[in-house]
Amino acid sequence: MSAPWKPELDAILGARHGGAAEAVISRLRELDRRHPNVGEIHVQLAWSLASAGRHPEALEHYERALALGLAPHEHAGALVGLGCALLELGQPARACETFRSGRSLFPDQREFDAFLAVALRAAGHSDEAAQILLDVLIETSEDRGIAAYQRSLRHLSAAQRRTP
Repeated sequence: MSAPWKPELDAILGARHGGAAEAVISRLRELDRRHPNVGEIHVQLAWSLASAGRHPEALEHYERALALGLAPHEHAGALVGLGCALLELGQPARACETFRSGRSLFPDQREFDAFLAVALRAAGHSDEAAQILLDVLIETSEDRGIAAYQRSLRHLSAAQRRTP
């Protein structure tokens, strides 16, 4: 049986694509008032607030959603959103922690590597950021040239890690 709030949340999310951000945020807040402590509502409210550039408010709702608990797919998305909000708010060290946590919890989701690299660069760790991006490129590229030289690239990349 579906949660009593789920059909209404789905209807609100369907309206979100129409570009009426403030109306969607208002509707999500009202839904939250009627059905408090639902992580899925908080994560959607956070995403909508972040999309509207309201990052401090989004941050609060991402944190609340994660504290309440989410299904794995939504949990991963909330961690990405939280990390991005932290970056927008000038908190790259916390963003790095968030993206590292996502990598640990969801090792097959390579987006955490890319976001971590962005956060590391923002935190002044460009060498580590570049290494992560190079690893992602080598491991995920479907480009024929990258694939053909994957072994050489892995060797050279590993050698650079050992060089002080």
